[in-house]
Amino acid sequence: MLDAIDRKILHHMQRNALLTSAELSDLVRLSPTSVQRRLHRLRRDKVIEADVSIVSPTAVERPLTMLVEVTLSRDRADIIDRFKRDVRDCPEIMSAYYVTGDTDFVLIVSAKDIPDYESFTRAFFYNSPDIQSFKTTVVMDRIKASQVLPV
Repeated sequence: MLDAIDRKILHHMQRNALLTSAELSDLVRLSPTSVQRRLHRLRRDKVIEADVSIVSPTAVERPLTMLVEVTLSRDRADIIDRFKRDVRDCPEIMSAYYVTGDTDFVLIVSAKDIPDYESFTRAFFYNSPDIQSFKTTVVMDRIKASQVLPV
């Protein structure tokens, strides 16, 4: 169970994972050693899942982002599991969600340009007999990109 200090640590770490223990201790009013122990526990217990850097898509020449709705041909566990595995192994897919409703999955896909995305669709979607259909929405402007949860 998270206490108020854990929540403060998480609040600050989500906004800046590069904070030192000393800086974080000042923000949460706890000794650096206590902060380190709490961070270790939060990581061990998978409350903090990863320390990541957010990279500019433009800086790495992948400025296009697409939201892709995918419908599988059949609702069978082996097909769903195979698709999940393929998604995890695909570097162009930044995020993926198994969803309810009219579609089975929603993907966030990165591309250099439209021809690059077309090549991706041919390799990933059209070559799979498990995919019935997919629908692409091109992102015109990234308004907010965050993994920050309210704690």
